[in-house]
Amino acid sequence: MRMNGRCYTPLLRMLHLPGYETLHFADLAVVIGILLFAGLAHGTLGLGFPLLATPLLAIFTDVRSAMLILLIPTLSINIASTIKGGHWRDGIGRYWPIALYGAAGSMIGTRLLVLTDPAPYKLLLAAMILVYLHVERIGIRMAWVRSHPQLAYALFGLVGGFLAGTVNVMVPALIIFALEAGLVTAVAVQLFNFCFFFGKISQGLVFYHSGDFTIQVLSATLPLAGVALLSLAVGMALRGRIDAQTYRRWLRKILYAIAGMLIVQYGWIELR
Repeated sequence: MRMNGRCYTPLLRMLHLPGYETLHFADLAVVIGILLFAGLAHGTLGLGFPLLATPLLAIFTDVRSAMLILLIPTLSINIASTIKGGHWRDGIGRYWPIALYGAAGSMIGTRLLVLTDPAPYKLLLAAMILVYLHVERIGIRMAWVRSHPQLAYALFGLVGGFLAGTVNVMVPALIIFALEAGLVTAVAVQLFNFCFFFGKISQGLVFYHSGDFTIQVLSATLPLAGVALLSLAVGMALRGRIDAQTYRRWLRKILYAIAGMLIVQYGWIELR
């Protein structure tokens, strides 16, 4: 169903949009289930909440609406992960400019998302998932990342922020930077969460200015932050008890399936 040029589904009743005042329990169950799964994965691995939650929600709605639903939960996840993660001096203290460039890129990307049809972004989101899954196999070598760090901060920050603004997935660009800069895992994860946080702040400002992020949206999605934080805490408690390699393999399979569904869904919409 299209309203004011935007594609909405019954899932969006929870945002109190005109014409969707009645919330069905199934809609809320879908959202909560996705948040529980993504929060658990993030708690266990240290990242992955928007990477999993955004495409899963986008299967039921459009990317822009999924990002609105996830704005407050993602901010909450990022704050908790940053506080819990430690390594502030090694991660944030040294590489903080990336977060500022990321915020700028996120504003640009979100503004583009607000002004354009959200449907094609499902393809971009699927592409970013596939890049993430193969980023270590790409084998790109960028020796200049270490010799020209300021340029690297600007490039990877802006690209990552733009992707965060359009499809809510910044991590592929940041992983490439982390690999080329030689960051250890703990420092990289802390930096990722810090960048995600600034990206979501700037995204929220653009959504607010465009009239998409309202008091109604805030009140509807704020309780979802509690769901996300609960599953994050469980994931953190399970960290170290679960075979990480097996868990990552299953997550990779799930991401492949999500990317495939997004591509098929977009193709189906275009053929209709």
